[in-house]
Parts: sequence; structure tokens; C-alpha cells
Amino acid sequence: MPPRVKTVAAISVEKFFDAHSTALGLTLLSEKIGFDRLISEPAMNRPGLALAGFFSYFAKKRVQVLGNSELSYLKTLPEVMRMDRFRRMCDREIPCIVVARGSALDSNLMAVTKEHNIPVFGTSQVTMNFLNAATIRLEHEFAPSVTLHGCMVDMRGVGVLIVGKSGSGKSETAIGLLERGASLVADDMVRIKYVGGDLVATAPDLSRGYMEIRGIGIVNVANLYGLASIRPDKRLDLVITLKPQADLNEVDRIGLQQKTYEILGQQVVHVEIPVGPGRDTARMVTIAALDQQLRRLGYNMADEFNQRLLSHMSGVK
Repeated sequence: MPPRVKTVAAISVEKFFDAHSTALGLTLLSEKIGFDRLISEPAMNRPGLALAGFFSYFAKKRVQVLGNSELSYLKTLPEVMRMDRFRRMCDREIPCIVVARGSALDSNLMAVTKEHNIPVFGTSQVTMNFLNAATIRLEHEFAPSVTLHGCMVDMRGVGVLIVGKSGSGKSETAIGLLERGASLVADDMVRIKYVGGDLVATAPDLSRGYMEIRGIGIVNVANLYGLASIRPDKRLDLVITLKPQADLNEVDRIGLQQKTYEILGQQVVHVEIPVGPGRDTARMVTIAALDQQLRRLGYNMADEFNQRLLSHMSGVK
């Protein structure tokens, strides 16, 4: 059966705060209220137009960020109008408010947020820096994901996912790659998200940095090969399928037409490598990764040989 794709429709304010408060410099300015409110869109919103009275296209499902511009504008409004505009914004069931640049809301506006059960956070970050950083993190939270059985490594800048039947030698191949300078991303369970146009692989927190080697057991990769031998995530560039030696005749021998492997609707370059006794599979994977790196730089070894063959057949020296 194909792997199940996981999608996220919304996350709670509590999850957003717990997961990203340290990185984003968030502190709670209000009472701990409204943490069960839902953020339904992976983006921030600066409610300048809403505070000016225009609510026709108000992005109420997003985190509302108040920077110097919004706060300065509010101060120019008469007290009655200022409270009315702010209350109308809070009436839209917004998930939460973030006040940037170390600023804060006055007591009257804080009373409105308490009345509407809306949590208010503060950050010392510059507004645009916070917007960019928070949006990237929300995109990761909302990105569709899938978990595949395999081994993911970073081989000289090329993200390689090794898949195959149970017992085909995925982990042993990965160990051989680590000894050649690769870094382990995930073993056995590889989580892949489609974020910002790229497929990004990572490991579950519990198993990050560990591998299962048949006959040996669980090993800590960092203890064996150093901290440089692991990394938390990597863009997926190449899928390697380890095939039984019996399927040798079915494997491509020229490489002119590259196969692809579909993950989350995206096509990834796919190479099939037969495995057998005495065959250095890790070396074959290394060559496939280097070939992929050359192709990205515009150099195709298989095409070069094909052109030489065509020139020879046509009698051109």
C-alpha cells in the first residue's frame, strides 16, 4: 500500500508557542488564555487595513502582528475610534496577537483582548525579521508529510534516500557512506515534508542519530563517527533503490533516460542498484550521488559518451 500522506489543517496557539517561542523570542504578555485557539493559515498578517476600518479581506485565520507602523497609527486615533477599531478586529476570532520590537499594548487594549479571550505575545525582534522567521516555521508545521521506510544520508551535498526490501542492506550501505564522509539524516523511518518547493527529509526525534545494524543492534552514529556524521534535515535529491542480484538484467545500464520516484506529488531522480555478495554497494551509491551532482552542474557523462558514439558511427573524428 502507498504510504499515507499526513496533512495539517490547523495548529493550536499553544503548540505554536511551545514549539517556537525560544527561536522567535516570544514571551506571554497577557494572561494564559485562548491557548486552544487555532491558527489555520501558515502565514502572518499585519492588520494595518483592518485598524483603518477595512475588513473586507481581513486574514482572520492568521497570527496578527503589530509593529511600529500599526502601534503608531493607533496612537493617532481618538480614544473612542481606537478602541472601536481594535475591538472590531478582535471580534473576528483571530488566533492571537504578537507585538514586535519589544513594544506592548496599553491597558485599555489589553482589556479588550482579555474580554475576547485572545492571547497576546511580545517579541524583541524587528517586525520583518519576525514575520519571515515565523512564516518559515509555520510553513514547516503545515507542510504535507509522509513517512517512508529507508535510510537518508547527505553525501557530499546530495540528499540520498536509500530504499529497498527488508534485508537488502540499506543500513549497511549507509554505514559505508558514513565511512566515506557522509552524514546520517534518518534510519529506518524517514519523514519527508514538502516545504517551499523542496522535499525535506528528517528523522523522528526519538531515533535521530541512531541506526539499527543487523547482528550488532542499535548504534549511536555520533559516538562512532563524530558530530559531523549526523544532521537534522536535508533536501532530497536522489532516491536509490537496492535491487536483488536476480533483477540485474532489469536495471538500466546506460543512464541516458533517468527514472523518477514520486513523493508527495514531486518527481525525484531515481537510480536502481543491484546488490549481491562482494559488491561494494556504498561505492555504487557514492558514484550515483556524484553523477547527480555533475548533472545539476550541467555535465552529463552518459550523454557525453552517447555523443562520442554517434560521432564515431557517423565517421566524424
